[in-house]
Amino acid sequence: MKKNVGSTDKWIRVIIALIIVALYFGNVITGTLAIVLLVVAGIFILTGFVGFCGLYTLLGINTCTKK
Repeated sequence: MKKNVGSTDKWIRVIIALIIVALYFGNVITGTLAIVLLVVAGIFILTGFVGFCGLYTLLGINTCTKK
């Protein structure tokens, strides 16, 4: 797997995931929406730390500047 997620993109993903988790534990989001958003947050965390996003590969996007 070639890395296709740049450092700025990684930080944005992690920050969004942390916001979703904070909203969940603050009981701002509940129910099915909360579960879906927590799954999305988990995917954001995973792709942020791994540096690879499968959806980016399908769409031909590469935010990683290092070759």
